[in-house]
Amino acid sequence: MRHRVIAKKFGRSTSHRKALMSSLVTNLILESSIKTTLAKAKQARRDAEKIVTLARKGTLASRRLAAARLQQPKAVQKLFDSVVPSMEGRPGGYTRIVKTGRRRGDAAEMCILQWVVIPGVAVDAAPVKVAVEKKAEA
Repeated sequence: MRHRVIAKKFGRSTSHRKALMSSLVTNLILESSIKTTLAKAKQARRDAEKIVTLARKGTLASRRLAAARLQQPKAVQKLFDSVVPSMEGRPGGYTRIVKTGRRRGDAAEMCILQWVVIPGVAVDAAPVKVAVEKKAEA
């Protein structure tokens, strides 16, 4: 029985499934947005949020754990240098899933997995309204 089992197997062996999720999270960090199936995105979201929470500690141990889970050293560097600072002050919910419809070949539901705050892009706290002076008609 599957009592309290959340993760899906995706019809793959354990090592293949771990490699798949590692690849999805690595590409999410490097590209800031990935297109995949809904089921894979939901599982990759869990892994991505856990690795961002781990990286927010900023210790050498957390960097080594992140390097063990990600496939590229470049992804670890980007995670610590741009993704984590952009998520500052956010208690969780670092990613969003946007459904895009069904795939033509097998009708699998597709979606885009992306960061809520795009790393490296400065976001103002509030939009600034520009005051326009009206010329008085005399």
